[in-house]
Amino acid sequence: MEPKRSKYDTNPLDENVAERAQESWGHTSSQTGGSPTENMGGGATRNIGRSDDTVQGYSESEAPTRRIDDSLGTSYPSIFVPPTSRPSATYQPPRVPVSNIYQPPPAPPPNIYQPPPVPVSYKPGSNKVSGLGIPEKWAVLLPYLPFYLAMVVAIVELLLVPRTETRVRFHAAQALTLQIGITAVSTLLTVGGVLSGRWTGTGLFSLATTVFLIISMIRVWKGNPHHIPLLDEPRKWLDEKIKPRK
Repeated sequence: MEPKRSKYDTNPLDENVAERAQESWGHTSSQTGGSPTENMGGGATRNIGRSDDTVQGYSESEAPTRRIDDSLGTSYPSIFVPPTSRPSATYQPPRVPVSNIYQPPPAPPPNIYQPPPVPVSYKPGSNKVSGLGIPEKWAVLLPYLPFYLAMVVAIVELLLVPRTETRVRFHAAQALTLQIGITAVSTLLTVGGVLSGRWTGTGLFSLATTVFLIISMIRVWKGNPHHIPLLDEPRKWLDEKIKPRK
């Protein structure tokens, strides 16, 4: 008769299964006299023959793993490394054709102002000055003459030459300022020479101013720029005060 079990008894095994297993293990061990793991009674398990492939058989390792040397063959070929039979390919950037990016326009735009062509026979300073009727190079040279008459020439040019003749009026006003300064200093040196009886300073100053005026005449005759920054303020004042006659 089966024992009465409660609803909480979830053991599906027979109570005597442990006892029968113990009896089976004891019976097998008594027949063989060896380790229970070497011969299993009542089953297909049998003793596995031992070989020399043990841990003690390897002198370079303590684990029963075989050493993999290069003599075992190459590994699986990588897709990132090209085969040795193929020539090594080096990356070369694509060649960019050399081209001149900037291309000058074939012709200037029609709206840009183009000065009128200069005649081949034209020479700087050869044009006639309005109000005087003489060439420009003579009009700019006469005010630098080392004589008192140059002051009169400069005043006449400022009275007759219109303001459109900027170069002539510039040199006339600058030369007039220079002549006035030279005359004032020469007068003071002359008075000093009369009082002291020595004329060395007056002679040296006259020589220096004469050389400077001759150099100024040569420069303006050749058309080179001749500007004296020290005389800018009085030159502008004379050019504004002496207005050309209409």
